[in-house]
This record gives sequence, structure tokens and C-alpha cells, in this order.
Amino acid sequence: MCAKKAKTAEKAAAAEALPAPPPRLLERYEKTILPALAQTLGRTNRLSLPRLEKIVVNMGVGNAVAEKKYLEEALETLKQITGQKPVTTLSRKSISNFKIREGMPIGCKVTLRGKRMYEFLDRLVSLALPRVRDFRGLNPDGFDGRGNYNIGLTEQMVFPELNPDKFQYNQGMNITLVTSADRDDEARELLRQLGVPLRASAT
Repeated sequence: MCAKKAKTAEKAAAAEALPAPPPRLLERYEKTILPALAQTLGRTNRLSLPRLEKIVVNMGVGNAVAEKKYLEEALETLKQITGQKPVTTLSRKSISNFKIREGMPIGCKVTLRGKRMYEFLDRLVSLALPRVRDFRGLNPDGFDGRGNYNIGLTEQMVFPELNPDKFQYNQGMNITLVTSADRDDEARELLRQLGVPLRASAT
């Protein structure tokens, strides 16, 4: 019996030692999306093609001024949906009307790069956004003029990995997709190839 347990433990250890497979969205970007972008944009140098550089997920927690538990829950929310420990964001200046002092904790954020970035975007597009009520696609005008795109979500529970019994407060977030493109049209093409569901522009 002991030998059987030892063999099982050895198999588990061997499985853990194996490198994790690359995210499927990263594989698709390298094998399918890059050649498609090269053809669409008419460029052969892969280094000049737009790519996703990082994703910043930010939660502003105004209620943290009165109750610390709101911020604690927001920190746990971001940790679960991104798989990375968030950092607390502090107010840059005092605002007496809102009882905010300079340096006061008022939110949290996570900056994702590499494999975690692609894994998060895959879950956002495939699982979270389809759960948004009456979802008809993302605003095509969410670009900032420098190739970056902002997504606003009004509640965190669209992420299925969150247990609704453990989170009491409805909390929105802003997700910024930062690309290497310096033009919005190239960034738009990149995001569409990555599966980001942008609505057709009215113009």
C-alpha cells in the first residue's frame, strides 16, 4: 500500500514538474493572427506588427473611505480573477467634499503581462463578456488615440470564478488593453483578430 502511495506521489510530482502549456490565445496570435496582420497591414517585418503589451485592471473603491472591508473585498476579487496579487492605489490629492485625504487607499489594480495577460483576455472574451446582461458588443469608440482600448464593467460577478456567496458588494472595474500600435485603426484590427467583440462603428 505504501509503495502504491509513493508511486502516486511520484506521478503527481512529475506532472507538476512539466512546463505549463502556452495559453491558447498566445498560440493563436503567433500562428494565425500575426500572418493575418502582416497581410492586412502590408508589412513583412513581424516586429513592426501591433501586439498586446499589457492589460491593466483597475478598481476604484470610493466606499473604502468609510469602510475598509470594501477595499479588502476588491483586493480579493482582483486576485481571483487575474491570478495575481493586486496593489493598492492611493489618492494623489485631498478632496474635502468626499472626505479623501492625500495618500488614502481608494482602490486597487493589477498589471498583467505575458502568459497571464493572454489567459485573462481569453477568459474575459470567452466567459465574462457573454455573461454581461443585454451584451451587444463593446463600444468601438473606447480607444484613446494612441492604440489603447478601455473597457468598463459595472459588476465583477460576470467572472464565473467568483463565488457569489463570498462577495457581498457590487464592484465595477476598468480594463485597459495596452498595445504597441500608435494608431487606433491598427489596434482595432489587432483586437478584432484576438476576438475582442467590438460593435460595428456607426460611421
